Amino acid sequence: MSDIVNLKRHRKRLAREEKNATAEENRRRFGRSKAEREKQEIEEARAESHLDGHKRES
Repeated sequence: MSDIVNLKRHRKRLAREEKNATAEENRRRFGRSKAEREKQEIEEARAESHLDGHKRES
């Protein structure tokens, strides 16, 4: 025989697992600190200006 399952608890457990999965995804996507974001923006701007400085005039 199988175990008796309380549907209310099961539904809540599934909702909690889904919420945790969403939170994990958001931590991965948006989990950078402000300093890291600013550092990356500065590096991107520096790389872009470096490339623009090496363009040929035609």
